[in-house]
Amino acid sequence: MGISYIDVALCNGCGICVKHCPLDVIRVDKQRRKAIIKYLRDCQSCALCEEDCPEHAIYVTPWRERRLVAPW
Repeated sequence: MGISYIDVALCNGCGICVKHCPLDVIRVDKQRRKAIIKYLRDCQSCALCEEDCPEHAIYVTPWRERRLVAPW
């Protein structure tokens, strides 16, 4: 459940997804100037980020996903 992935090849770093996310799940990486999923477990699959992204770089799924959060 939540954001499946952000296509960094399509992301232009505009930050619209960050502004429209009600739970502050997405951030813009300052070095790469691309959106990143910062707090995946907080995502409620509202899909506002996916709908509002002008580049269609964000993909949200309604299905529960199990991911290992790695420290690297």
